[in-house]
Amino acid sequence: MKRWGWLSTGVALALTLAVLAVQGAQEPLPGGAAEELASPLPIAPQVSSSTSVPTPPVPPPAAAPAWMRRMLPGEKPPQFVLFSFDGAASKAHWDRVMPLAQRVNAHVTGLLSGVYLVPDADAASYRGPGHRAGYSSIGFGGTREQVAARIAYLNDALAAGHEIGTHYNGHYCQGDEPSVGRWGTAEWDLELDQFFSILSEAREQGFRLDPASVRGGRTPCLEGDWGQAFPSMRGHGLVYDTSHVRLGVVWPFVLDGMWEFPMPEVRVPALGKRVVMMDFNLWYALNGARDDPGPPGEYTQIVLDTYRSVYLAAFNGNRAPLVVGNHFNDWAGGAFSSAVERFMEEVCVRGETVCATYTEVIQWMQLQDPVVLEQFRRMPAALN
Repeated sequence: MKRWGWLSTGVALALTLAVLAVQGAQEPLPGGAAEELASPLPIAPQVSSSTSVPTPPVPPPAAAPAWMRRMLPGEKPPQFVLFSFDGAASKAHWDRVMPLAQRVNAHVTGLLSGVYLVPDADAASYRGPGHRAGYSSIGFGGTREQVAARIAYLNDALAAGHEIGTHYNGHYCQGDEPSVGRWGTAEWDLELDQFFSILSEAREQGFRLDPASVRGGRTPCLEGDWGQAFPSMRGHGLVYDTSHVRLGVVWPFVLDGMWEFPMPEVRVPALGKRVVMMDFNLWYALNGARDDPGPPGEYTQIVLDTYRSVYLAAFNGNRAPLVVGNHFNDWAGGAFSSAVERFMEEVCVRGETVCATYTEVIQWMQLQDPVVLEQFRRMPAALN
């Protein structure tokens, strides 16, 4: 059975069913509209690492930064920090993140929900596996004008060196059945076929995202039968996934031909509890994901202190890439967006630290001695 961070499985399941029954599962809408609540993201079942299927190589960068090189003998790796945002469609949040990232020399990864490129008028063109045509748990892209504007600012993000991956399409979590956790390979094929078809339509409208540069993503609510999902992901050219969860910060590993970048389960110092380090899970741990900002600045400070302690554990420990998973959201008065932006501002300028995309980290790993990488991978998880 799945584990749920600081919640026991039984309590979490009861709370989840109650929330889903009343409010449904939803992530932030692209325009920053009010969000419905979802259950806290679960910790994925532990699985064994396997390299039986090799990952295809990722082309090297056109212009390599100074850190994109093979390490010298005995040299420590950079402390990579990977900021990633599910949904990735809110202009207000891109408008804050992009200037900040430019100031601190950071690249981020937006994991785009394909339906946000589909105008509401064309909703029936999408049929989620096992669902009726025109239905998505997170809605669609709004008017044609809104979709055109979205394409323009996503192009700006690409031009600034940020990565766009996939958050798939309809966002069907447990309770919105058939959920992604129940899909077989054929259903994942249908979902990814439609993601790339939507992308093709958007490219005709001027979207400059090369399908070949969509190299990975995160599944809705971290759910999936990986034995069914990974063959489809590989078949559609994906080389990484960031949906699994591990205790602490660990090095990426190859699982059935996919680079897996696990999200860390960490200790929140202010609570003395372990939580999956994603904004929604932190929100749920703080106040049950209620639309209440709490005392001014308190939630932001708690999350920021958590990020800092996890970073220091990795930096002073195994130097494993730190995955910071978020949404573009205004939950709890914007506490979580504020925390991640403040953390980006301070951590990306630290020595021996690189704020990079998933693809950039893969490109860096490809330059390293595989024996050295395996030694890193065998180091104990960094625990805060």
